[in-house]
Amino acid sequence: QVQLVESGGGLVQAGGSLRLSCAASGRTFSRYAMGWFRQAPGTDREAVARISSGGASTYYADSVKGRFTISRDNAKNMVSLQMNSLKPEDTAVYYCAADIPPYSTTWYDGMDYWGKGTLVTVSS
Repeated sequence: QVQLVESGGGLVQAGGSLRLSCAASGRTFSRYAMGWFRQAPGTDREAVARISSGGASTYYADSVKGRFTISRDNAKNMVSLQMNSLKPEDTAVYYCAADIPPYSTTWYDGMDYWGKGTLVTVSS
């Protein structure tokens, strides 16, 4: 069982920045691929970013490329999402998720464990 706890959400003005963090339990965190997803009111959950177990590969939704950066610290069992140039349309609940082996064949789904989410609100 993997437990994920997100933090760092809040209210920010358009153009501002936030850094989300996710603390993961488990002694094999370095084997998990990790991802961030988001869900705005009335919409389906969407993939935002993913990072491979060792951190060498990253993937981003087109809507956040160039603005968001996913990173991880395997020594601390942490994954982060640096969000810059935030827009009102980035407003959503952001979820951290883990993909344990065997890994999903796509970067945007197939996660096995989920956190409870943290709310990000971007005002115009």
